[in-house]
Amino acid sequence: MPDSIDQPLAQSESGEGNADSQKRGFFKKLVAGLSKTRKNLNDGFDRLIGDHAKLDDDFLDELEEVLITADIGVHIATRIVSKLRREVKLNLLRDTGQVIDFVKKGLVDIVSHEVMETNGADGEKPHVILVIGVNGSGKTTTIGKMTSMMTREGKSVLMAAADTFRAAAIEQLQQWAIRSNADFVRGKPGGDPSAVVFDGLKASIARGHDVMIADTAGRLHNKANLMEELKKIKRIMGREHEGAPHETLLALDAGTGQNAVTQAKMFHEQIGVTGIVLTKLDGTAKGGVVINIMDELKLPVKMIGVGEGIDDLRPFNAEEFIEAIFGGALAREER
Repeated sequence: MPDSIDQPLAQSESGEGNADSQKRGFFKKLVAGLSKTRKNLNDGFDRLIGDHAKLDDDFLDELEEVLITADIGVHIATRIVSKLRREVKLNLLRDTGQVIDFVKKGLVDIVSHEVMETNGADGEKPHVILVIGVNGSGKTTTIGKMTSMMTREGKSVLMAAADTFRAAAIEQLQQWAIRSNADFVRGKPGGDPSAVVFDGLKASIARGHDVMIADTAGRLHNKANLMEELKKIKRIMGREHEGAPHETLLALDAGTGQNAVTQAKMFHEQIGVTGIVLTKLDGTAKGGVVINIMDELKLPVKMIGVGEGIDDLRPFNAEEFIEAIFGGALAREER
């Protein structure tokens, strides 16, 4: 059984500055974080346009290679270039300079899913969020930042530390609870994760929390046991609270590139995922994996993280993301 249900120990950190300045600050970090991805793409485009005076087959073949090397994915690159070929044949595109805008629009269309906010604003309380992912994906930190974001918005949150196999994860989550003025449930190290979730959910229902967020283990070396454990947690949630979990979010490290796609497929097939939280976008050359995941799995990326700061996790915005990758006018302004 869980050995403690902690009350909030500190006042939530106040968000300094207005929402516009915070949003602008995050976009600036996103632009900086995606600089390697952007450089790879822009170097490829510059080389293409410099080497080819016209839109011919050689240009389009090389364009496909440029997109693939940015981790955008083979299927997406092939599809976009196929559309380009049709446009060129119909004389709708004649200039190599028009290609970048065409590619940008195609990518925005892919990632522009309608995304329901992950904030527990509506529906029966508590809004239950299950966060899953392999160890090292930034899962626990993501939960802490999500909680901080929600408590600053005036929501009451309970965090359940169901990764009982890592004492450090439990302590880390408890510190986030203190910083965020959130309630916290923990169990004994090595204890039953389902018991932590059960008691956390009972406490959250009794206290009328707006949101409950559960951390989970991510021991990929013991994949079969991990998946059974996560399935059990989901069953208990659904049994104790109708519709729970209302969200199953998968934390993925953007720096792992195509391995992130493989992980997403595995968790989605076994557990069922409602959305992706992409972490560690700062400094990666593999930012294009966001597009690949959304296209291949038809799952929305709900949040992205660009650093260790408490405000470095934000809801995903398709237009801003593509702008930051390609270095359009807004991105150039923020450099």
